[in-house]
Formats: sequence, structure tokens, C-alpha cells
Amino acid sequence: MTPSRTRRTRWAAGSAVALALLFAGAATIASARGDGAPAGPRTPSERSADAGFARDMAVHHQQAVEMSFIVRDGTRDEDVRRLAYDIANTQANQRGMLLGWLDLWELPKTAPEGQGPMAWMRGGHGSHSSHSSHSSHSMERMDHDGVLMPGMASRTELKQLGEAEGKQAEILFLRLMTDHHEGGVAMARGCAEQCTVTVEKRLAQGMVEAQQSELDLMADMLAARGATPRS
Repeated sequence: MTPSRTRRTRWAAGSAVALALLFAGAATIASARGDGAPAGPRTPSERSADAGFARDMAVHHQQAVEMSFIVRDGTRDEDVRRLAYDIANTQANQRGMLLGWLDLWELPKTAPEGQGPMAWMRGGHGSHSSHSSHSSHSMERMDHDGVLMPGMASRTELKQLGEAEGKQAEILFLRLMTDHHEGGVAMARGCAEQCTVTVEKRLAQGMVEAQQSELDLMADMLAARGATPRS
């Protein structure tokens, strides 16, 4: 077996084991339905911020996982591959929690009729967009070429990432993931402010802190490659 195939095999095996353990933990956490929520309905409604965030962030996270696996095959740089591995594992685990809560609440994983992505946030798409020029850039591309929510890469950008190699792939991934994290942070802040289920609010705040840390790291990694985030 070639070294590259060995690395791919170890990556896949390690991810499978880690995710199995993390999803098991997610099931336990999910059992705390409405933990600490204020008086009111036992579970969130279909159009609540809690349900909307769970649905939208699950979709948002899925693309981050996809981009991470794409760049893994496009570069041999261990720092970038390690970052991609961490993002893929973390966000796949969080996605499992979010979808698990929707199942627990007996709510659909698709938005109700007439409610598009981000409709749960106060002010719609524009809420929290002032936190970042990167988020503003993403908002301008909403509903274009597969961009459903702030920070998401377009179909064209995903294709470009898949075709890139080496340093070019690293820079493109770091720029796309920077945009992605900026959008994710804005969404997570929205849930931290608007969601009512304590365990979900806690997860959202954790996303804000972790992704902000990764944004700082990616800025440093871009600078080391003579590049900057997109303006």
C-alpha cells in the first residue's frame, strides 16, 4: 500500500471511530430536552430559532466537512491537513447533535413552507452581518450558485478547490473556510441570543469561541503563505 493510500486509510478509520464515539455522546446530551429552558412549550416549535438554527447549521456544517475532505486530498501540508481533520471531526459531531435534537423534538429537518434559510434570525439574513466584511461579501452572493447561507462556498468555488493542488489548494481552502467560519459565527451568535434551549445555546456559544480561535489561526496560516483573507 502506498504512503498516500495509508494516510487516507488512517484518516478514514480514525474519523469513523471518533465520530462513532462523538455521536454516542451526542445522543446522551440530546436527552436533556429543553434543559434549563424557561417556562413554555416543552419542545421548540417548527418555526422557532432553536429549530431554525439546528436545521441551517446542520447544512452549513456539512459543507465545511466536505471542504475539509477535499483539501485533504489536494495538499501534503500537515498543518493544513491537521486543521481540516479537526474541522471535519468537530463539525460532523456538532451536526449529529443538531439533527439529533430535531429528531428528539419530532421536527422536520427541512424548513416549513415559506420559511427560507436564516429566516429564524431577527432581521433575517442581515442580522449580525456587521461583524465581518467577509460575512458581508458572502451575503452579496446569497442564493447564487448554490450559496444558501452566509459564508457558504458556491458550487464554482467547490469545483475550483477540488481542482487545486499544493499551495494553491491551501490558500483557497483557508480563504473559503475563513468566509465559512465568519458566517457560522454570525449564525451561532444569533442562536446564543435567541434560542431558548439551554444546551443548544451553550453549543452555539462554544461554536463562536472555537471558530473565532480557528479564524485567528487561519489568518496566521494565510500570512505564512503570503496571502490574506478575501476582502
